[in-house]
Amino acid sequence: MSSNTQAIDLTGLHAHPATVPQDVSRKVVAVLAALAWLGGAAVTQWWHALDDWPYTRELLILKFALAALSAAIGVRAWRGNGSLASHADGQQAAVDRWLASTPWLLALALGITAWEIVTAQLEWLPRPFFAPPQALIAVFFDDLPRLASSVAHSFVLLAYGYVLGALTGFAIGVSIGWSRAVGYWLHAVLRLIGPLPATAWLPLAFFFFPSSFSASVFLIALASAFPVAVLTWSGVASVNSAYYDVARTLGARASFLILRVAIPAALPSVFVGLFMGLGASFSVLIVAEMMGVKAGLGWYLQWAQGWAAYSNMYAALLVMALVCSGLITLLFKLRDRLLAWQKGLLKW
Repeated sequence: MSSNTQAIDLTGLHAHPATVPQDVSRKVVAVLAALAWLGGAAVTQWWHALDDWPYTRELLILKFALAALSAAIGVRAWRGNGSLASHADGQQAAVDRWLASTPWLLALALGITAWEIVTAQLEWLPRPFFAPPQALIAVFFDDLPRLASSVAHSFVLLAYGYVLGALTGFAIGVSIGWSRAVGYWLHAVLRLIGPLPATAWLPLAFFFFPSSFSASVFLIALASAFPVAVLTWSGVASVNSAYYDVARTLGARASFLILRVAIPAALPSVFVGLFMGLGASFSVLIVAEMMGVKAGLGWYLQWAQGWAAYSNMYAALLVMALVCSGLITLLFKLRDRLLAWQKGLLKW
C-alpha cells in the first residue's frame, strides 16, 4: 500500500515541473503586460506630442482599459491553483485562454508605445505617410459610416464570388476525380485557364459583363474555383480503392460511392482548397473594387490614397486583416465540425 502511494507521489512530482514553469511564466507576462500598458499611458499623458493630435484622451483610456484587463488576467491566474493543462472547469479554462493571450498583450503594448513615440512625440517618420495611433482612432470615430458601408459592400461581393467559385470548383474537382471521360476534357481546360491570375481577365470581364459588380463576382469566383477544383480532384482521386470495393460488395450504386465514399474521404483536401481560395478571392476582391466598383474596401483604399488620407488607408488595411482573419476562423470552425469524425486520423 505504501509503495503504491509512493509511486503515485513520484509520478505527480514528475508531472509538475514541465507545466508549472510555463504557468508561472505566463502569469509573469500578464503582470508585465499590465505594467507595459501603464507605461504607455504615462508616455501619452506626460510626454506631449509635437502636434495637437485629436483623440489622444481616447487613446489614453484605451491603454488604461487594456492595462486593467491584463492585470485582471494576472490576478485571476495567480489566485488559481494548478497548471494550465490540469483544469477541467469551464471558468478556469476561459481564464487559461485569456492567459495564453498575454504575450500578445505585452507585444501590443510595446509596439503601440514605440509607434506613438516615433510618430507623435519625435516625428521621426514623415507626415502624412505615417500617422500615430490617435489618427486611426479618429478614423473609426469620424469616418465610421463610410468605412462600415465599404465593409458591407465588400462582404456581399466576396460572398457572391467566393460561394459561386467554391461550388463550381467543387463540382469540377469531383467530376475530374471521378470520371475519366470528364477529366479528359476538363483537365486540359483547367490547366490552361487555372494558373492564369484572375486579375489578367479584368479587361475582358468588364467588357463582357453588364455591370462592374457582376464582373467582380466573376473574377472572385475564378480566383477561388481553381484551388478548390485542383485539391478536390486530388482528394477524390486519392481515395483508397478498397473503400469502393467494400461499398460495391454491399450493393452500393455510383451515386452512393460519390456522395458517401468519395466526397467524405476527400473533405480534408477540399478544405485546404477552400482556405487557399479564400485568400486568393480576397486579394482579387480588392483589385476589382479599385478598378470598377463604386464601393467597398478596395474603393475606400483608392479614395484614401487619392486624398492623401493615409490614416484612413491604414484603418482600412486593419479592418481588412480583421475581416479576413475572422472568415478564416469561421472556416476553421466549420471544418472542425464537419470533420469531427476524422479528428483522430488527421493532424489539426
